[in-house]
Amino acid sequence: MNFLRFCLATATTAGLCAAALTLSIPQTAEACGGTFCDSGPQSMPVDQTGENILFVIDGADVEAHIQIQYDPETNADQFAWVIPVLEIPEFEIGSDPLFQALLTSTVPSYGLNFQSEFCGGGDDGLGGNDGGYDPTGGGTSGAGETDGYGEPPPTEVLLEATVGAFDIVVLQSTDVADLMQWLGDNGYQQDPAAEPIFQEYLDESYLFAAFKLTTSAEVDQIHPVVLKFSTGEACIPLRLTKIAAKNDMEVRTFFLGNARTVPRNYRHVLVNPLKIDWLNLSNIAENYKDVITQAVDAFEANGHAFVTEYAGQTSVIDPFMQQFNVFSPSWNAAPFAAAEPIDVAALLEGQGLLQCFEGQFCNYFHPLLPGLLAQYLPIPDGIEDFDFYTCTECYQDLIDLNAWDAQAFSDALQTRIIAPGEHAQELTQTWPYLTRMYTTISPGEMTEDPFFHQNPNLEDVANIRMATQTQLCTGDSLVTLPDGREIFIPQDPGTWPEFPNELPWEAEVQTIALSGAPMTLVDNNEIINQAIADWNLANNWPPEDPGTPSVDSSGEDSDGNADSGGDGEGEGCGCRAVDSGKGGLALTLLIGVVGLGFRRRRA
Repeated sequence: MNFLRFCLATATTAGLCAAALTLSIPQTAEACGGTFCDSGPQSMPVDQTGENILFVIDGADVEAHIQIQYDPETNADQFAWVIPVLEIPEFEIGSDPLFQALLTSTVPSYGLNFQSEFCGGGDDGLGGNDGGYDPTGGGTSGAGETDGYGEPPPTEVLLEATVGAFDIVVLQSTDVADLMQWLGDNGYQQDPAAEPIFQEYLDESYLFAAFKLTTSAEVDQIHPVVLKFSTGEACIPLRLTKIAAKNDMEVRTFFLGNARTVPRNYRHVLVNPLKIDWLNLSNIAENYKDVITQAVDAFEANGHAFVTEYAGQTSVIDPFMQQFNVFSPSWNAAPFAAAEPIDVAALLEGQGLLQCFEGQFCNYFHPLLPGLLAQYLPIPDGIEDFDFYTCTECYQDLIDLNAWDAQAFSDALQTRIIAPGEHAQELTQTWPYLTRMYTTISPGEMTEDPFFHQNPNLEDVANIRMATQTQLCTGDSLVTLPDGREIFIPQDPGTWPEFPNELPWEAEVQTIALSGAPMTLVDNNEIINQAIADWNLANNWPPEDPGTPSVDSSGEDSDGNADSGGDGEGEGCGCRAVDSGKGGLALTLLIGVVGLGFRRRRA
């Protein structure tokens, strides 16, 4: 069966759609128990830059939600954005809080549980936990005209629409120079480097959807957009994206469907866990991106690969839908259609969208609300928002009545905030499976557009990756990785081992079909296991005495016998593992797998 391909890209004609700064949000940790827990996960304030796209795959139907990221240091009048498409899509307004919920609920979280062997005496076995391992608007002129000979011009406007803050046109062209001229004449700045890339897409019969802010819209009104196609296949045309891309640009893709989604023509990579510094998780934000960058550049991946950061039930997002106020049944645009300006703030507060404290501050519970208020109920000069919105009747004579349009405000509230939020909630309640994938890619590698498909035979991928550090009676420690591999950590220096530089960054490079298990193209697990064995052996681990049973984190010896310690009596050290629920210490640090500015370093 041949599906009509559906491609999109957050590409700009002149690099004008730069990425905005977003911070990762702390996620609740459930790993630690007892009274010696760390204060909780610490957010890593990393730039959320690059591309964030959500695909919803429903058989042959696909919809794409694109989070438009904008650099506030640039001129809003120059904001321009072009997407290659193979058919005219339906356009809708998307939900920015939905992206906040997606990013936060699935962000990779690396953590370290702490526990100690009991080494005799009357203490509680926690004495070894202080050994230094506590890591802290659009012109459309020319539409419908001819060239004087009764034939349509090389570039035609197939659709004109205003969707929220954007004027949108869909263009069809047979001549790349004329296409570039049209864009320039209608306020879309373009880079000459775009011309050969546009030509590639024209040769493949693509249309182009061009976006720019309406003349009345400001940067604070920028919102995601949704493109819906009657038939399609999820694809990101990175060839056009490279016009404005930086080295190691990050691409985050989310997929809602019935099964896990994987790249079709790009590789899938499993990362070597030894490249993560498990004892210094406070630096993992930078370390993680570097690891991914090196892994997707590996042999057989060749810069065309993704890693899976989460794959599992969509319900993981549920608590964050409420946290970020994606939608509330109390929202209702109808009362605003007949409202007086002095009543607006009270109505918004009653629906849970606004909360202001006189003389202090205002809380806006949707990112688009401040922009809508600034357009329809602007704050008088010299007045603070918290004073104005807590007592609009006090400033009645200063209200700009020319700006207030009750019906327009009601319509904008419905189309930009309420309807997108309701649709976002419907999607997360309809589709049971959520996948998050991530890569970094540089302009020189953007030679092929990645396509994606679902595979129902694949396992889930957890986004919480917990290792365990067990303090030994000798003062040394043992780190057990999430996959069960054990790495000995000498007391001096007590840092993560410096494994050989030639150790690969990738554990596996795979290709994955529509069904069945992945096909492994590169398998470095034996090399990784040998590196661990060599390191442990060089540090005399496990101990040479075969009569001394090893102890694992379950409190059982290597023969499966439960340890009878606890009173400090017995032969030798009398060690036992202290369960983390009885005084263990856990540290979990979230990383927002995000950020630009790190030039790719190749192994």
